[in-house]
Amino acid sequence: MLNYLAALEKMFEKMNMNLLLLLVILCFSSFYTPTTAGNGSKTEERVIQTKGAYDSVLWVVQFSDLHFSVHHPDRAIDFHDLVGPALSFINPSLVLITGDLTDGKSKDLLTMKQNEDEWMEYKTVMDSVIQRSGIDKSLFFDLRGNHDNFGVPDVGGSFDFFSKLSISGQLGRTGSVNSVTLETPLRKHLFVGLDTTMLTGLRGPTNLFGHPTDQLLSDLDLELSRWDSQSEKPVTKIAFGHFPLSFSAPSGSGRTLEDVFLKHSISAYLCGHLHIKFGKNLKRHHLLGNQFLPFQKLFQTNMHRSSFGSTVNCSSEVPPIQEFWEWEMGDWRWNRAMRILAIDRGHVSFIDLNFKSGAKDVIILPTFPLDSRFMSTSLSHHNYECQNVALSSYETIRSLVFSDSPMVSVMARVYDLQSGSLVLVAEAKMNKHADEASRESLYVAPWNYKAYEDASPDRYWLQIEAKDNMDRSTFSELRPFSINGHNFEFSWSWKEFLVMGCQWAALYFPLFWSALYAMFFILLLPKALLVFPKKIYTYKNFLTNKGLISGVLWILQELCRVQTLWFCWVGYLFYLILFPWFMGYIFTEAKRKGYMTFRGWVIETSDRKGQHEYVGFPDIMVVVLPHLLFVVLPAILVTGALTAERAIYREHMLASSGKKKDDIDLNSRRCNRRTRKLLFVVCLVICTKHFMNCRTLTKAYDMNPVFHFMGYGVSIPLLLAYAIGKTRKSRALQCCMCYGVGLVKEICNKKEKNQASKKQLVNVLLTSRISFSNQKHLNFI
Repeated sequence: MLNYLAALEKMFEKMNMNLLLLLVILCFSSFYTPTTAGNGSKTEERVIQTKGAYDSVLWVVQFSDLHFSVHHPDRAIDFHDLVGPALSFINPSLVLITGDLTDGKSKDLLTMKQNEDEWMEYKTVMDSVIQRSGIDKSLFFDLRGNHDNFGVPDVGGSFDFFSKLSISGQLGRTGSVNSVTLETPLRKHLFVGLDTTMLTGLRGPTNLFGHPTDQLLSDLDLELSRWDSQSEKPVTKIAFGHFPLSFSAPSGSGRTLEDVFLKHSISAYLCGHLHIKFGKNLKRHHLLGNQFLPFQKLFQTNMHRSSFGSTVNCSSEVPPIQEFWEWEMGDWRWNRAMRILAIDRGHVSFIDLNFKSGAKDVIILPTFPLDSRFMSTSLSHHNYECQNVALSSYETIRSLVFSDSPMVSVMARVYDLQSGSLVLVAEAKMNKHADEASRESLYVAPWNYKAYEDASPDRYWLQIEAKDNMDRSTFSELRPFSINGHNFEFSWSWKEFLVMGCQWAALYFPLFWSALYAMFFILLLPKALLVFPKKIYTYKNFLTNKGLISGVLWILQELCRVQTLWFCWVGYLFYLILFPWFMGYIFTEAKRKGYMTFRGWVIETSDRKGQHEYVGFPDIMVVVLPHLLFVVLPAILVTGALTAERAIYREHMLASSGKKKDDIDLNSRRCNRRTRKLLFVVCLVICTKHFMNCRTLTKAYDMNPVFHFMGYGVSIPLLLAYAIGKTRKSRALQCCMCYGVGLVKEICNKKEKNQASKKQLVNVLLTSRISFSNQKHLNFI
């Protein structure tokens, strides 16, 4: 019996030891969990306990599009001199650098491939910035952009300098999806970074889009759902990457990043890529709903995508609202831009700064109430109306104030715009929060938030003033706010709409085939009318009817009458569909060639087994669409105009042939064909545009203009030259048409020594397709 009890005791001790070991492993795994990314590499997932964050307030810093270049050393110098000190007093929880770390361009901007010197400069500068900022290196997350991927055939290869010299590469973050969780006393904040650059990196300019794979989207879905069933605390989810969703292609199965983000209702997606040159309001609100609208996957006409229906349904049976904000930020390259993003009890706000004028002494970021233009959501409006929020979070105005000097006073002011001008309605002194664990940046002021409930999203405006010990005052930007969570409808400019509102990956084929069908229609319809119904449109018909349709059909039928030119245009359009456009070297090391079609670049697969694959779709649209819309289509139209001008000229000369001899000098002034000269200038403009495109491609892909361009380079100039030559008449015919048959009769009556000249003159008239209005003239000839 004693032996039995002793054995039982040992068994329990062993079980307790195993249980204790299991608990230790589980605890450790909550802080470090390796997961497999799409390329099979490990992805580091960490949980960081953020100290000193009062009531779940934390902030991160974002940079994008640094474009460090050997040709522009000022970019790296300014980053070194300005960013380190700024980060030291901002003291963010994370620093995100969302792509285009280096420029990868030649001095003339035409050759785009990796430059190791730029990567060494990036590593040196970042090491110095990290040291000067006092922030741990592991809190820096940099991502690959398309410039960092120019001409990189294989991830991890000899030209993949990102994997060797970037911060993420040095820390072993080699996966396509990496995440980190910042935990505060009240919330978890999940940040997920994604690298959607091409797996096979082409040289520019046909390396412009993000290319998420199905595996990457599955990994992203997994990372975003990490805390869905494991955390008792609410989770704020932020994704960051390089490419805006308007420049992200769907995966092989048709899934998109937007689908995954909407599924998880992330708070925001942070990106770069577009720079400030397209506008300062490159923000977009995504909302799931109304998917039956056919244009929804192609366009979003406004910054806000509002849900249909003005009433709020608070029933628990209503499916949750699925939405998120997309915030593109400016570039460091030209604008020295930096963003600070704060999360205050789930409310996400940001401020965009630029260092073009030098360092910032004071930075003010209001965290509540939110800016109703760029930060309000349908969910916040729904939760407020249904009282699903902690109203205690509404009881104070809150702002972060960063400064390298002590603050003397911070004031919050609320203005009312109802009368049409800003009227100060409230002013309150903000006090630094007294929590000893705080990082001395949060200021709060109590207020009666219910007094500012209003259906208008832009009635009330907030501004913060901060004054330091040197009596310098700094004001925040005036921001509209809505306690109710209403959106202030803010419209894009046309350039902002083009780069943010258009889903270019989905638009490429519709635009391509529409352009081709339009050109085939221009060429084939007039020919069909000429051949089958034998409906002939002439200049005289146009003068009689003066209709737009008859005028257009007359011009195009004139092109059809020059049959060689017409057949050449039709053949060229089929060439663009069926054959390669040109060949070139598409990687940094000029050894592997590819050829481009309208479907993408055709290259040999990475296993080098003789098989080929398409890459670079829809990136090749930057070559294809400009060629079709700005070269081929105008060239077809101008050749039609040249043939129509010839017909007008012929009719004018025939009308002048019956004039008296005394009117010859007067009418000869009309024979200079000014319209033809103008069309000749247009042909020169088209050829110039085409040759500039050819020069760009020649430099970009190390092409031989003679052997690698095939039919792409010379076809357009040859067709235009042929059209110009075909519509030009000889000098003898011009004289005959200008001075009429009477002059011919006079020449024939003279006893010329050169009889061949007289015969040639008469033959010109007989073979010039002139429709004489007078039978007497024809009988004379």
